[in-house]
Amino acid sequence: MQGTLFVISAPSGAGKTSLVHALVESTPDLHVSVSHTTRAQRPGEENGVNYHFVDKETFTGMLNATAFLEHAEVFGNWYGTSKQAVADQLQAGLDVILEIDWQGAEQIRRQAPEAVSIFILPPSREVLQQRLVGRGQDSDSVIQGRMAQATEQISHHVEFDYLIINDDFEVALQELRSVITSQRLRHDKQVARHADLINSLLS
Repeated sequence: MQGTLFVISAPSGAGKTSLVHALVESTPDLHVSVSHTTRAQRPGEENGVNYHFVDKETFTGMLNATAFLEHAEVFGNWYGTSKQAVADQLQAGLDVILEIDWQGAEQIRRQAPEAVSIFILPPSREVLQQRLVGRGQDSDSVIQGRMAQATEQISHHVEFDYLIINDDFEVALQELRSVITSQRLRHDKQVARHADLINSLLS
């Protein structure tokens, strides 16, 4: 049975990564695709776990070989999703999450229109800025740049299938789980998963 591809996007600081981590930890057969990036590795991050950290030459080589399902430049760094890695997981029956920005989501919609897309919003601009500052990972100038880009990023929420507001973390997490569950209960998925049962009931 083919897995489902989920695309989750949000402005930086909306809490997307924390929500996705908690979702994957508590949901079987759900995996996050590990993207390639030219961004510098941050403290606590692991190569091959958080990202595949590569130099620009390596990234360009993969891009020229059409190895990416989607790619984008964000704040001067390049990000890309391996086409083959995602295909292998979906064919194995796993559901796959892509944590990507709206540019990447746009490319996914063109190449994989069956993908289910989710956009996460912060409860306010003030909270968004507080979260960015609270991470302690970026300089003031980087934070200002992210806030300046937030309006443009948020304006693309209209392109997504589902919209979740991350005010209360546990509520937002439950809403995310509900989206995953609803897709798994779609008729075609259930028929493929329970073919033997349905055949026995009809015999």
